[in-house]
Amino acid sequence: MNAADLFRALANERRLQILDWLKDPRAHFPPQVDGDLVEDGVCGVFIAEKLGISQPTLSEHMKILVQAGLVTPKRIRQWTFYRRNEERIRAAKAAMLAEL
Repeated sequence: MNAADLFRALANERRLQILDWLKDPRAHFPPQVDGDLVEDGVCGVFIAEKLGISQPTLSEHMKILVQAGLVTPKRIRQWTFYRRNEERIRAAKAAMLAEL
């Protein structure tokens, strides 16, 4: 895990909000036709709508979170679903403490 990628991912309010929502997706997002909110993740369309941003803008945010290893994407049909990578988040916390 690259510390610069990690800090870059966490240095944005929207990305922090996404990570917070994905902690408990059932509390923050409606049921989905495709994919389970917890097992498969949340469809990017719902995340973009909740943030009030365009799909391309969301894609850029999610790309940064994926590169940092904090979020895992899963493709179902034409949609991309995102869920937190809890193992990597725990490692990121430890890495941040070591860097500081």
